[in-house]
Amino acid sequence: MALTRPPLDPELRALLADMPLVPELNREVLPQIRQFSSLPVEPLLEGRAIDRREVGIAGPDGKDLPLSVFSPAGPDRTGPAPCVYWMHGGGMVMGDRFSQIDIPLEWLDLFGAVVVSVDYRLAPEATGTSLVDDCYHGLLWVAAHADELGVDPDRIIVAGVSAGGGLTAGVALLARDRGGPDLAAQVLICPMLDHHNDTTSSRQYSGEPGVWTREMNEFGWRSVLGGLAGDAVPGHVSPATADDLSGLPDTYVDAGTAEVFRDEAVAYATRIWAAGGQAELHIWAGGFHGFDALYPQARISAQARRARTDWLARVLTPAGETDRPQLAGQQAGR
Repeated sequence: MALTRPPLDPELRALLADMPLVPELNREVLPQIRQFSSLPVEPLLEGRAIDRREVGIAGPDGKDLPLSVFSPAGPDRTGPAPCVYWMHGGGMVMGDRFSQIDIPLEWLDLFGAVVVSVDYRLAPEATGTSLVDDCYHGLLWVAAHADELGVDPDRIIVAGVSAGGGLTAGVALLARDRGGPDLAAQVLICPMLDHHNDTTSSRQYSGEPGVWTREMNEFGWRSVLGGLAGDAVPGHVSPATADDLSGLPDTYVDAGTAEVFRDEAVAYATRIWAAGGQAELHIWAGGFHGFDALYPQARISAQARRARTDWLARVLTPAGETDRPQLAGQQAGR
């Protein structure tokens, strides 16, 4: 029997009514869904002072690993910039480095940040540690090329949404356990953290079509884990299972009340606090999975994005210094 669900935000409910929902996710329908899981990035760049560079590096197994680098254009840059290293969503099985890229591009506009987005391999073609290893390898390249990219190595932030949020958490664990790179922060947006898929919120969103359901989540995890099970699942693949969450960078976690990942997001932030770390947690009433990525114009979406931006402003601006001019101007116009 389905559990009673928290109600959707009224504005989001009206918007979602016009969205066709996928009834099932499996190997047969995945190729068709992948065709619609990413949009071209060029329209997002039109009219913006952004330089784009495409880079291909050798991945951890020698295969090509594409990265896209977006930098503020023009003569106004002074000194090294913060960097946002971005991992896209898509349940580990779809999407590409341009998926949800509008989120970190807002931080480029506001903070003068360099944004680097990684095109990690997807499951089920790639399994086990391949996805998170790709992401970590790209981060190592960013840190090694900080001078070339105009990046401040002390202000590298890892961030991602949904599957990318889980990969972000995994990358932060790898950076801690392998001695770097040092990270200024991690931003986990409605993150996919726990392969067990058995929380109350997971069971609430089961049995009928949705933006992301328990059944879809099970397919995503089954695809990436392959034959791994039990204690063989590494913590950096399923971060909720990591034994130790101490020593992580400042962390931002958010999710909606009306989604599969609500409870694992809360549990992850709670465990960071229990380990003596710093985490800021926001659970948005009535938000479904990925609400602000799908409908950024909704009022609750604007609030969620503003809360992240305000937190990043505190992380990126040392105590005693004023905010960057572009951020101050943006906030004044709200």
